[in-house]
Amino acid sequence: MRSSEIQNMHDIELVERLKEAREEAFNLRLRHATGELENTAGLKQAKRDVARLLTIAGQRNIDLEREQSSN
Repeated sequence: MRSSEIQNMHDIELVERLKEAREEAFNLRLRHATGELENTAGLKQAKRDVARLLTIAGQRNIDLEREQSSN
């Protein structure tokens, strides 16, 4: 996911995408730990996506804890 795509998202959409990206990163780490993951490059990309989303959310001053608890 590119940062320009993230910047064009609405706040609610950004929070939802962050939730999905965290789940994806968790699932990839789990599959890697159990030896099921063949392409480990996906781990790095998932971490970068989460970091990008968190950076943009921080720039917009989005209260992620409040937003995620309300969904």
